[in-house]
Amino acid sequence: MDTTAIDKALISIIEKRIQLNGLTYEDESYDDIEDELHELEDDFIDEHGEALEDIIGDVHEEFSVDTDVLSPLSYIAQEYVKIGDNELGAQFDANHAQGVPVEVDDLEKKPTRLVIIPNPLRIILNLDSKNRKIVWQQK
Repeated sequence: MDTTAIDKALISIIEKRIQLNGLTYEDESYDDIEDELHELEDDFIDEHGEALEDIIGDVHEEFSVDTDVLSPLSYIAQEYVKIGDNELGAQFDANHAQGVPVEVDDLEKKPTRLVIIPNPLRIILNLDSKNRKIVWQQK
């Protein structure tokens, strides 16, 4: 699995989402940017979807997640914050409210969420509003 390619594709999606979120529906470029985003997402799934679904499935098994594995696109946060740059490109983080809500057997009372964060590529389990755990990361 080429995690660098996944990182780059994910960064492209995030940057396009940020660009789209900065526009209003009335902006004449909104539809074009939205179409570009959907193309990036389709390419992402075509090229990396199966590998990411396997990784997410392994995370679900390891942490006894009771919810179904969804499309990897679901685990991409709606909002990221740029925290820096490195040789691969922009580095991002997402707040604790981002990600797919999941039910973890050992954490029944906590509002846990899984989210994919790029550069370095990792999957974070947001345990609550202040705590998180890296449950998978590229090697």
